[in-house]
Amino acid sequence: MGDLAENHLQTEALVVEQAGAPFVLQNVTLDDIRPHELLVDIKYAGLCHTDLVVQAGHMPFGSFPTVLGHEGAGVIRSLGSGIENQDLQVGDRVILGFCSCLGCPACKDNRKGACESIAPVNFIGSRGEDSVSTLHTSGGAPVRGSFFGQSSFSRLAVVDSRAVVKYPGPVSDLEFLAPLGCGYMTGAATVMNVLKPEKRHSIAILGLGAVGLCALMAAKHEGVETIVAIDVVESRLVLAKQFGAVHAIDSKRFESVEQAIREILPNGVNFVVDTTGSTTVIDSGVRALAHGGTLAIVGTPRPQETLKVEALDMLTQCKSIIGVTGGYCNPQEFIPRLLEMFESGEFPIDKLHKTYEPADIEAAIDDMKSGRVVKPVITW
Repeated sequence: MGDLAENHLQTEALVVEQAGAPFVLQNVTLDDIRPHELLVDIKYAGLCHTDLVVQAGHMPFGSFPTVLGHEGAGVIRSLGSGIENQDLQVGDRVILGFCSCLGCPACKDNRKGACESIAPVNFIGSRGEDSVSTLHTSGGAPVRGSFFGQSSFSRLAVVDSRAVVKYPGPVSDLEFLAPLGCGYMTGAATVMNVLKPEKRHSIAILGLGAVGLCALMAAKHEGVETIVAIDVVESRLVLAKQFGAVHAIDSKRFESVEQAIREILPNGVNFVVDTTGSTTVIDSGVRALAHGGTLAIVGTPRPQETLKVEALDMLTQCKSIIGVTGGYCNPQEFIPRLLEMFESGEFPIDKLHKTYEPADIEAAIDDMKSGRVVKPVITW
């Protein structure tokens, strides 16, 4: 494979050499696309907390060196010979989501986000026929690609067709639409597809990053009258009020999330969406549930972390805890639905992002961690 760089396309990508290492902009070589793959000219890619969890080595999947990025959007440059979706053409604008196995009961039930193999399919990114990576160094050493079927922290990307959603609008729109493929979609679909609250219900959103704010927008869209938004960053609480939260609470003012919620809702809250991934916050959220209430774990806890819920309380109060990946949705159907909501003014995701050059990714990470920016988007 020493002559790989001479015979294949090269591109710039943000490479993580090992767990805990920084993102480094460097040249990589792309493998030829397989029949089920596309070559996409990535224009924008959102930065997600999951990228940082994997970068830090906190997920038991995949390997290094690797190219991450799973909220990509761009333009199709070439198509594999076996692409089944005949509606896709070279030059089409596309939003990239996640992959699913297509064969498990959840996939057959059109709940692709709940795929039994959602973790290995997306975090390991097998190409099916063999273990050859989509990316290599100029010397031929493998660089793990196919992250969520895309590895979109790259100017050019070999993309699995299962991750592709066609977008009919202009390329410029992809700047704020790229994160639909994960964070925005997951937050909204958790509310609309999984919890399905009614007008009479109450819902609490824990953590007001991209996932939490989009869950809030979805709750407002569904007509929920009592929406409680909880975070520690004042600017995000302000956004939450703008997007429809009835109560926007700085949790630093309280001993626990439970106390913050029960001060407003003494009998507890019907639904909780946790986007923090903090087991301490989740435990408190469970205690804040009303009788028959449900908490959805959407944020990513670290491996081996456990909850400390009271079993008798769960039984006698008929409470439920569910894990939600990808909002249980089919991106090819749900993203168009979100686009319709955006067009009608009910899903104002164009107010969440800030763009960064690839070389400035550390600034993007700092801005996201500090709460100064909700959704950093890398511009390729």
